[in-house]
Amino acid sequence: MQIRREGPVWTLYKEKTPIGSARLEEGALWVEIDPAWRRRGYGSYLVKELLRAHGGLDPKAETRFTAPLPADEAARALAAKFDFRPDGDKLVRRRVPDLSAVGLCHEFLTAHLAPGGFYIDATCGNGHDTEFLCRLAGPSGRVLALDIQLRAVETTNARLAAAGLGAVGRAVVADHARLGELAAPGSADCVLFNFGWLPGADHQVHSTAAGSLPALQAALELLKPRGILAAVLYSGQVIGDGEKQAALAFFRSLPLTRYTVLVCEFANWAHTAPLPCFILKR
Repeated sequence: MQIRREGPVWTLYKEKTPIGSARLEEGALWVEIDPAWRRRGYGSYLVKELLRAHGGLDPKAETRFTAPLPADEAARALAAKFDFRPDGDKLVRRRVPDLSAVGLCHEFLTAHLAPGGFYIDATCGNGHDTEFLCRLAGPSGRVLALDIQLRAVETTNARLAAAGLGAVGRAVVADHARLGELAAPGSADCVLFNFGWLPGADHQVHSTAAGSLPALQAALELLKPRGILAAVLYSGQVIGDGEKQAALAFFRSLPLTRYTVLVCEFANWAHTAPLPCFILKR
């Protein structure tokens, strides 16, 4: 079996015989299988490959596809298999990213921060959080990112440049334990931490309580009133849970008169699951 793309049309071949075709135009999916080859899984194969090629099977991507209302029962069953549902005069398949600790953190910050602020990514890693903060800050905002590993800083700056965000944010090599030396007290609208290790790098190099607790304390001093500290905590076989437990103890010790602390546990996930936490400065 082979799929050949010829312009906007994807043709499915069984040996050298074309047995089906599909096309995707402005999010509308059209599929046709030769009647002699139906009910053998070829339609499913073609739809799956088309969705895969356009991000429809990516659990981290938000997608929307449409299709014409099918005329026969087999076509309706095929559409339902891939989560297409009737919507007026067509079928619609909507997917939103699976919820994650980092995704929840981004949603919370999007809902509570305004463009034009000064945001800090204290653990930039590969730059995904930094890019998010830059888009949130907008052209009138500013983002400072830092990481102790040069590779992470270079990757982050390259990501920002490729996204056209180099004028909004920049990354520097610095230990987050020395965060207080990089900005003035009361100057930041948000400080974001995503602890753990650099994805794709040696997992033996990871954040620890010795550096993270001073960084958290410094972050609180950098925040403006109504500013937000967001942190995703990790534990597991490699890093243990020392940093996670130390950070939680620090959060719970903060006075209610100055801070509101949220620890957002995924109750039916493993106890080692990432844990998003938020501190709102009064």
